[in-house]
Amino acid sequence: MNRRIFLQNTALLGAAYYASPAWAASPPAFPTVRPALATRKFRSKAVESAIAEFKKKVKDPELGWLFENCFPSTLDTTVTYALRDGRPDTYVITGDIDAMWLRDSSAQVWPYLQFVGRDAELRQLVAGVINRQTRCIIKDPYANAFYGDATKVGEWKTDRTAMQPGVHERKWEIDSLCYPIRLAYHYWKTTNDAAPFDAQWQQAVQATLQTFRAQQRKDGRGPYHFQRNTTNATDTQPMSGYGYPVHPVGLICSAFRPSDDATLYSFLVPSNFFAVTSLRQAAEMMTALAKDAKTAGELGALADEVEAALRQYAVVDHPQHGKIYAYEVDGFGSQVLMDDANVPSLVALPYLGALPATDPVYQNTRKFLLSSANPFFFKGTAAEGIGGPHVGQDMIWPIAITTRGLTSTDDAEIRACVQALKTTHAGTGYMHESFNKDDPKKFTRAWFAWANTIFGEFLWKVYQEKPQLLT
Repeated sequence: MNRRIFLQNTALLGAAYYASPAWAASPPAFPTVRPALATRKFRSKAVESAIAEFKKKVKDPELGWLFENCFPSTLDTTVTYALRDGRPDTYVITGDIDAMWLRDSSAQVWPYLQFVGRDAELRQLVAGVINRQTRCIIKDPYANAFYGDATKVGEWKTDRTAMQPGVHERKWEIDSLCYPIRLAYHYWKTTNDAAPFDAQWQQAVQATLQTFRAQQRKDGRGPYHFQRNTTNATDTQPMSGYGYPVHPVGLICSAFRPSDDATLYSFLVPSNFFAVTSLRQAAEMMTALAKDAKTAGELGALADEVEAALRQYAVVDHPQHGKIYAYEVDGFGSQVLMDDANVPSLVALPYLGALPATDPVYQNTRKFLLSSANPFFFKGTAAEGIGGPHVGQDMIWPIAITTRGLTSTDDAEIRACVQALKTTHAGTGYMHESFNKDDPKKFTRAWFAWANTIFGEFLWKVYQEKPQLLT
């Protein structure tokens, strides 16, 4: 997915909004921007109750307005729910792209899990996401995004990889298989509902295990390769589509990052950490629900192997910050020291349950990443935060500011993250994919539901745990 094309259009959209006669004549402080009730895709009574509570209790009217707009954004604008053969089925688009990413769809509905005990319809909607993801993984475990129509042939049909109808994009990313496990595991723990975890779901877990093993590259390069005719180096892989060589040390190769940008060295460290957690969660579920001790043992053994390899190959010595985690390695000794904005990132690892925030190497890494030593940490007059190659120089991602706040234990830092997000939405009432460090009106993607919903998750967490930071 190449989101750069949205930069010019959305910047112009923002400029037109501010220059419009209606806005110039009588700008309401917080105009109604949430879709009208009749046009919303799904309504949750529990989410609406949370919005009412937040707006009543939080005295900052702008934060109340932002929470009302952003937290339900996924439900308002991106979900299509139905019954398919008597089972819940939910298709979730990212926003301005009519396709369902395994990563984004999981992350978009994740914040609603805490409310499903009070809303049976919301619980069915989340179950429908799990059911849809199961079918997608069985169809192609290497694909990252799918269409609602299984017969649709999309814009990337000429990519040099094993494309098939119904697949929007086939960029292999480890996290595409981790996120569905995270959602499934916590749905099960929250609801005790085993209905989605039938033979098909178990087949998808088997496919995940097989794919992870193949991408350890122990027996050659494996079946996956990817090339695209493009002028963007981050949209394709070299070496006949297999990427640069790796030394098979037990880590799992990822051809692309969560940003859908190509990896430089295929052992993507934060995604391997995420895989360890996901494999153990899947093992627990296969034991408890499928009574499949053999597969559970294989999942656990792979998690142990990857974890040991991370300890040996992912930690490097930095001259100023001591032992830190690299972003990518190749097993030969090469490494990339940086972080990207999309999740999984190194900063976000505690948010994913992949590392405790108290891990000393994580703390060293965090200090490195939130400094000018990270080439993709941008600091300007509007805000500071992590971006990445996907959009480019000086473009900060709200998701990165949000995950910084979600993983912080420092009140001042949490408050600063809230304030940075509050002051950089460019008057739109919504979060964006990215914004310029000096001018938030220069932003990409006016409709990006994940950024909205995770910001709402952050505000709700702060409201529940440290409401004084919202004043």
